[in-house]
Amino acid sequence: MKFSQASADVYVPSGGEPAAALARVTHLCVAAHQDDIEILAFDGICDCLDAPAEKAFGGVVVTNGAGSPRTGTYSTFTDEQMQVMRRQEQRRAAELGGYTIQVQLAHPSAAVKRPGDAGVAADLAAIFDACSPEVVYLHQPADKHDTHVAVFLRCLQALRALPPERRPKRVLGAEVWRDLDWLVDADKVALDSGRRTDLAGELLAVFDTQVAGGKRYDLAALGRRLAHATFHTSHATDRLRGITWAMDLTPLVADATLDVEAFTLAYIERLRVDVAGRLAKFR
Repeated sequence: MKFSQASADVYVPSGGEPAAALARVTHLCVAAHQDDIEILAFDGICDCLDAPAEKAFGGVVVTNGAGSPRTGTYSTFTDEQMQVMRRQEQRRAAELGGYTIQVQLAHPSAAVKRPGDAGVAADLAAIFDACSPEVVYLHQPADKHDTHVAVFLRCLQALRALPPERRPKRVLGAEVWRDLDWLVDADKVALDSGRRTDLAGELLAVFDTQVAGGKRYDLAALGRRLAHATFHTSHATDRLRGITWAMDLTPLVADATLDVEAFTLAYIERLRVDVAGRLAKFR
């Protein structure tokens, strides 16, 4: 498989042809950075590990990871050295998580943020054209990280360009840089991230450039999942051991006439109405 960036990396942990591996994928996550997949789509990783004969997980990282913060061991690393390290870490995560394929497109963040970048568009089109996943995990449109939002928008454009019959049955936008616990309960999609807790920690610990480099995602992501499970309902015991919250983005993909900004702001409006109504009820 050929992509627009010379440094793009395609890895099939079990060996074999990348095109055949991508065609087997039933659960696909397209994320901005190395380690985003493991934070937002652990539910899908577990689903595929639980049913390996029927399901296969695929990961796509769009950017090259050059701009990550660094301290300690990695404080003197150049952007080029960080890219090499982060590419190796993502490969290791794919091995641990039993991914069928891991693609790293290696685009600079600036290119992803630039609307209409031909290379980004072509690469995403090639990915979605080469597989037919049942479930696609993306960043959520209310995320506060600019690159995450840009990757989401580029993916939405690519998915909408597919013939209607080839679009995935379910598209989910999960939390990374802005939690989704603020959604009203009716809008929340609970992704079961409380399974395989040992694996969850191992996957995040793989990214030593982040953990030792000053960002304890290994602790933060697991703590957030537990907190969501506990604080989900006040009058019931915890149903799951860990939750990642997501939005159902399937309507945005199914209907290309829907305005993404209006769609997203409607979630905020429903929160406003919920808060106002509760205050009025007990005032």
